[in-house]
Amino acid sequence: MSKLESTAIPISNLQLAFSVLLVLITGLISALLKLGLLKSLLWGTVRTFVQLTLVGYALTYIFKVNNLGLIIVIITLMCYVASRTAVKRTPNVPHYPSLLAFISLLASTYLVGTLVTVLIIAPDPWYSAKIVIPIFGMILGNSMNGIALSLDRLYAEARSRSAEIEAMLTFGATPWEAARSSVREALRAGMTPTINSLMVVGLVSLPGMMTGQILGGADPNEAVRYQIVVMLMITAAVAIGCLILVGLSYKKLFNEDGALQPFLRQSKK
Repeated sequence: MSKLESTAIPISNLQLAFSVLLVLITGLISALLKLGLLKSLLWGTVRTFVQLTLVGYALTYIFKVNNLGLIIVIITLMCYVASRTAVKRTPNVPHYPSLLAFISLLASTYLVGTLVTVLIIAPDPWYSAKIVIPIFGMILGNSMNGIALSLDRLYAEARSRSAEIEAMLTFGATPWEAARSSVREALRAGMTPTINSLMVVGLVSLPGMMTGQILGGADPNEAVRYQIVVMLMITAAVAIGCLILVGLSYKKLFNEDGALQPFLRQSKK
């Protein structure tokens, strides 16, 4: 197997500053069209620079220490932040069930991430921070979006099918039997974007990890192998996360007597 140059092309501070021109162009378009996005674009750019710079320093320290306990704390904290972010993206869901989202992300991330790092990539040591944190981060980023979509769709489907669900309950159906169609649609909604990505990867888009490895000097064939693992692990994690969250959440559609919650009988304003 042929090998390419193993060092990435460095980006100087001046070159990094030039990248801001891309945002300025976008901001100019927003201002001309009066989209009202200029402030958000500028603030988002500032946050990107600050957050990623701080993360860069933090990861340098974490990679150097490479302590398993510290890695577990960081990943758990990442799961917590991701769960909070996910439920806030669900306008159809009241009371923001952060705990259920946290449990779902924690279970799917640790299960799939551990299998990938220990059995497939198998670094030495197996908990190598340089491998574990990026892998778990990619899982979380995609699972967060998946569970947000599935949770939002679950409540939206229950609200739109409220008459059908109540009719089924009246005729003796269990809450699971009445909500099964809503659960199915919720799982489909959460998994569809990931499945679509599987269909077009390499043809329509070159994913970030693969592109980053190639830009860093990795052999394209080796980068492809890693990307295949990443795509499949993301698919598994999204499926497991959505399944756990929807499985835990569908019961919240009903009260203690097994009747549909009153707020689901009304149209969302």
